Amino acid sequence: MAKTPTVFIDGEAGTTGLQIRDRLALLPNVAVRSIDAARRKDPEARREMMSEVDLVVLCLPDDAAKESAALAASLGDAAPKLLDASTAHRVNPDWAYGLAELSAEQPAKIAAAMRVSNPGCYPTGGILLLRPLIEAGIIPADHPITCNAISGFSGGGNAMIAAYEARTAPDFELYGLGLEHKHIVELQLYSGLTRRPIFVPSVGDFRQGMIDSIPLHLETLPGKPKAADIEAVLAARYAGGEHVRVVPASAKLEPQALNNTNALELRVHGNDKYGQAVLTARYDNLGKGASGAAVQNIGLMLGIAVVTSLKAAAE
Repeated sequence: MAKTPTVFIDGEAGTTGLQIRDRLALLPNVAVRSIDAARRKDPEARREMMSEVDLVVLCLPDDAAKESAALAASLGDAAPKLLDASTAHRVNPDWAYGLAELSAEQPAKIAAAMRVSNPGCYPTGGILLLRPLIEAGIIPADHPITCNAISGFSGGGNAMIAAYEARTAPDFELYGLGLEHKHIVELQLYSGLTRRPIFVPSVGDFRQGMIDSIPLHLETLPGKPKAADIEAVLAARYAGGEHVRVVPASAKLEPQALNNTNALELRVHGNDKYGQAVLTARYDNLGKGASGAAVQNIGLMLGIAVVTSLKAAAE
């Protein structure tokens, strides 16, 4: 009988860690190991656990994730595979980027890698919108791009979650207006942009759900494409995909429809009369934007079938 693969979530008490644990609990073909709560910050206890499992998920702040990765590396040939959910290694060339839909080759790269960085929630939608269009020549790599995004407050960390749950936070808020949000580098690198994009995130008074939106003046693009041309490129790129799909444009769009799933919807909202379009990506910031994507990567890294959606399991 084949050995059941084992997983340790370093930082399992946080929002992402808890959601990953809930999804893994649905799987009969993987076992989750835990350290006693009193020893979760004990380096020796964590190192011992790492030596006993097949894969470790890092659900930690960036500096702590780097320390945990070094702890795992100290095990040498006995080191487990690592999946880092923090920002610490997302643009590190020594780590595979854990966005399986990035290219046709990416799932195999993730499966073969010892160290994988889980994508950021905000960049996921922007990358999946932009990369196929840049590769197809629809959008030049040096084109000025603006990406606006809204997320539920669960993606903002413990302080933000506490403020919204206590009803002391505003109903809606733009932030990152110094234009140095930590996700910008990731968005630029993996979309293929050579010009730094403008990225404006925002948060609303709802727990989870996300929309990325990218406005375009179509007459400024080579060949002055129509909205239908852009949609066709995206549809061809993601045809037959399990989690990402291109759907018809809509007059309105709310961010919570895909909550508790690993689905991501791409739309091209265009007006050919004015030569304008808005590209949108809708998904769950805790699903395809975090824990759902993590479980998808765990499946690839361990070579097992997984359930990435909490909603599907509940139905």
